[in-house]
Amino acid sequence: MHKPTKPAARANQRPPGERPSRSRPAPKAPTDEATATAEGDGQMRIAKAMARAGLCSRREAERSIADGRVSVNGTLLKTPAFEVSAKDKVLVDGRPLPEAEPVRLWRYHKPRGLVTTHADPEGRPTVFDNLPPDLPRVISIGRLDFNTEGLLLLTNDGTLARHLELPATGWLRRYRVRAHGRVTQEALDKLKDGIELEGVRYGPVEATLDTMQGGNIWLTLSLREGKNREVRRILESLGLAVNRLIRVSYGPFQLLDLEPGQAEQIRRRVLADQLGAKLVEELELTAQEPDLQVTRRRQAETAAARGDKPTAAEKPRTSVKPRSGDKPRPGDKPRRPPMSATKRNQRFDKRGGK
Repeated sequence: MHKPTKPAARANQRPPGERPSRSRPAPKAPTDEATATAEGDGQMRIAKAMARAGLCSRREAERSIADGRVSVNGTLLKTPAFEVSAKDKVLVDGRPLPEAEPVRLWRYHKPRGLVTTHADPEGRPTVFDNLPPDLPRVISIGRLDFNTEGLLLLTNDGTLARHLELPATGWLRRYRVRAHGRVTQEALDKLKDGIELEGVRYGPVEATLDTMQGGNIWLTLSLREGKNREVRRILESLGLAVNRLIRVSYGPFQLLDLEPGQAEQIRRRVLADQLGAKLVEELELTAQEPDLQVTRRRQAETAAARGDKPTAAEKPRTSVKPRSGDKPRPGDKPRRPPMSATKRNQRFDKRGGK
């Protein structure tokens, strides 16, 4: 007579007397709250630290780390998931990370025939090689094509640049366009619903037919995106060949009568009024307007300590031009009144006819 066999023990069945084991939870990824706490303790991600120093944008910082150009305390970084503080020694290409400056923003009139990049593989002239000598190290907010001119915003802070160039910010970009060909206002009105070209979807565009000049026409286009060659491709789909493209405004900031190649700093108070309270606090725009003379003196002292030759932007100025709000002094040249929109358009037309 056979004894009944016991069923085989299950793989997950515990032996008698053994306590149940507690499974360890998987390590959690750092949350935004943890990151904010770390930054409150004086620590921040290495890419953000490089951007805040005005060296580059966060995306460019991550590429530099991937290329093996960044080290912290003598150790070469292999990932941007690394936090640093003021006590850490950060080197980029063997040079110390620049000291973070107060956040600043400039309006710059980009001339035609410059590439918006720090180094062009084809050897073409770049925007950053042709900036006024009194500007510090800056990065651009977005880009303008080689043959596009007009308003380009520059900043010394990568966090501000990243925020302003995102389409989610919703700032309107306005362009004046001269194109060869003919088009009706009815055809331009259809762009308000957006358009898809070669599998690429472009958002709503407000287009107005302004004037006709020989075989050319002048248009005003407004859009909230900044895709590569967006204006030219949209107008090409309507049978127009763009031969001049000028950006006249970016959000609340306008080109106005700024001459080609010139740059003008935007007051911190004006900039703070255009940003959210959280970003204003993060960028410390609520602080008092920085003394640029003191900032340049400190930068020159830091460069001298490193054995470097201070740049033109780091040298203290011997004279400072009066601000727009200052009263004129005896002997000053009379200032021109602001140019009206009609006169400005006429000037664009006249330049375009040359």
